[in-house]
Amino acid sequence: MNSIRNLARRVSRDERGIIGLETAIILIAFVVVATVFAFIVLTTGLFSAERGKETVFAGLDKARGTMEVRGGVVVTATGSPLAVDKIQFQVATAAGGAPLSIDPAAAQNSTIIAYRDSTVVDNDMTYVATEIIGDGDLLLEAGELFTLSVSATDNAATIGALSINERWTLELQTPVGAVINLTRTMPSQLSAVMLLH
Repeated sequence: MNSIRNLARRVSRDERGIIGLETAIILIAFVVVATVFAFIVLTTGLFSAERGKETVFAGLDKARGTMEVRGGVVVTATGSPLAVDKIQFQVATAAGGAPLSIDPAAAQNSTIIAYRDSTVVDNDMTYVATEIIGDGDLLLEAGELFTLSVSATDNAATIGALSINERWTLELQTPVGAVINLTRTMPSQLSAVMLLH
């Protein structure tokens, strides 16, 4: 009977199976935690990569929607004494640029011309778009060239009051793309036609 008791005591003291079970539970817990952590890291990385891609495409759209000024800015003056009558310049799309609306009558997605000098700010100048090279619409596309004219008749309080040596800026704000600043200074003497670079 003592031998049975001794055997029972030895069996009850033998903890080899419990240690293996505890180790398995801890190992499974580590694997689960590592899996959750890896999932979070991968999800965050994919989310960041998607945001980065959206940023790159937005930048490309902005760059593709840019127009550029071709040539100089021509200012004409009429009357006696001479007073500025009109400011004209040619625009085209930048290399590889997307089409841009230059219809002054468009209610949405149109190009806006703003004017600034030392005394006047006009954020919506009246202008006329004249096609030089194009397909008959007021959409500036690759290979097309338009003249934009800002007239003193429609904007007398702004360009009609320009005088000698006065510095002014026309700002072209397109629906997409960069804003173009045309900053020029009037010559020291007005003439009928002035080319400002």
